[in-house]
Amino acid sequence: MVAKAQTSNSDVSVLIDPELILFPDFISTLRFAHKLDHDWLLIASSQNLSYSPVRWGADWKKSVADEGKKLTSQTGFLAQKLQRELCERRMLMAWNNCNLPLHNGVLPPFLYRKGIHHHWLLTEALSSDYRLIIDATWTFSNTYVNDINHVYYELMEASNHSDIEKRNWEFMGNIHLGKLYGSFSFHEANYSNLFRISKCGGNYLLINSEQDVAFSLGDPVSFSLRNQGISGPLTEKKILNCLNVMKSRQGVENCSQKDQLQSSDSISLPFSLEQLLSMRADQNKTIVLAVAGYSYKDMLMSWVCRLRHLQISNFLVCAIDHEIYEFAVLQGIPVLEYADIPANVSFDDCHFGTECFQKVTKVKSRMVLQILKLGYNVLLSDVDVYWFKNPLPLLSSFGRATLVAQSDEYNITGPINLPRRLNSGFYYVQSDDTTIAALQKVVQHASTSNLSEQPSFYDTLCGEGGFHRLGDDRCLEPETNMTVHFLDRDLFPNGAYQNLWEERNVSETCMKRGCFVIHNNWISGRRKKLERQVLSGLWEYDVGTRMCLQNWHRTTRLTSYF
Repeated sequence: MVAKAQTSNSDVSVLIDPELILFPDFISTLRFAHKLDHDWLLIASSQNLSYSPVRWGADWKKSVADEGKKLTSQTGFLAQKLQRELCERRMLMAWNNCNLPLHNGVLPPFLYRKGIHHHWLLTEALSSDYRLIIDATWTFSNTYVNDINHVYYELMEASNHSDIEKRNWEFMGNIHLGKLYGSFSFHEANYSNLFRISKCGGNYLLINSEQDVAFSLGDPVSFSLRNQGISGPLTEKKILNCLNVMKSRQGVENCSQKDQLQSSDSISLPFSLEQLLSMRADQNKTIVLAVAGYSYKDMLMSWVCRLRHLQISNFLVCAIDHEIYEFAVLQGIPVLEYADIPANVSFDDCHFGTECFQKVTKVKSRMVLQILKLGYNVLLSDVDVYWFKNPLPLLSSFGRATLVAQSDEYNITGPINLPRRLNSGFYYVQSDDTTIAALQKVVQHASTSNLSEQPSFYDTLCGEGGFHRLGDDRCLEPETNMTVHFLDRDLFPNGAYQNLWEERNVSETCMKRGCFVIHNNWISGRRKKLERQVLSGLWEYDVGTRMCLQNWHRTTRLTSYF
């Protein structure tokens, strides 16, 4: 969000909570800031409208306009009637756009509205001393109506360790990012560059409590906040009166969120598999599951970014090593660390054909079986599967007691259910007794095999040599009566089908065909796989900024991968 705002051609950018209500005095305050001959960052803490003097009718725009005139015309009204929460996590920020950054260093990949990020950014901006920092909390009105249904904000009010442990995984990730990046967790903020802005007698004053001075725009005269016995014209007495009023009010320098950082040093989420499933599953109790190790962290993030772009949120990641688990937590990804990680396995280059690959792939079927037993449907997708559109509506239409899987057959013509052509890197199953029994057979077969789990899927469900094949695109497992349906390769192509990855424009070619996904398999080695996907343009993640790629920065160079 911040990066996009900084690419804007506008003079001023504003980062605002979508539930905040602004009044006309906000614009007049921005106009004042825009006249300053110094680059600036303006902040304002929000006001909790727990008691609303405004009657919000159907014509809410007129209500805001009419009531806003009344509120802003009554001196001190909001201060008296509204419950101020200066350290409330809903905060407005605005800055002038220029070549000067907001702060030194890298902005962590905080999740918005999940805590810490506003105060982290303020602390870093103060420490960097690049800009004039303006606290406009008491200058203009920005309110929100308290909503008891917003459990998240209730959770954020907690301050002790036990309360922190109850918070959601997204907020926990932001806590760890706040600790690891910048100086927020171990340096006190430098408030010598913090000015409060106050409207006095129709004019704006900039007040610095640390330096005990105040300035008026266009007025070279400064006023000392210490000299209480100053004498002079009436205007100076009015100004001093305004200064005294402002000094009596708390500002953001009185807020601290360091107590929010008192979580344990280890990066972990206080949620079981059952809890994560209940939080992440869609209305049909379906989960999109990915299994990944640290060597595939960038590909995992590209996969996550793509699903987020498609507005698919019901995904869960199973981490097969602790490094990818910590990485995923800090990226705000719902992740579970697999409890029985294979021992004596190197995860450095875990690709097809390696011992690591053979052992790790068996984790996937075990996790799917575990989730099925908890009553959830599963779409298992490897992170090297690029999604063009959401396949779940189509896949779920095949019904119960059916495993719907991608075919790994590369020949253009002929059956697509030939021996060992079932790709276990992309399949969908529903939670029912038949499916659970069939998957148990697969897991059992794989546990005694020296190969990966993929041959176990075919040999168990379709029979060795394809004995249980039905037609050209199905199989029927006789003991459980489980049907296997091989997906149309024009819609779900594998990495070797019709050489699609060699097309000049892979995305355009696949979209014209109506592809739902394309699998980046049938290529040896993680590096080659990564290179092919990045250079094809089917890549959604910037490793430098740790941000999902957006349309407004698609020109970002990606050569750092190679």
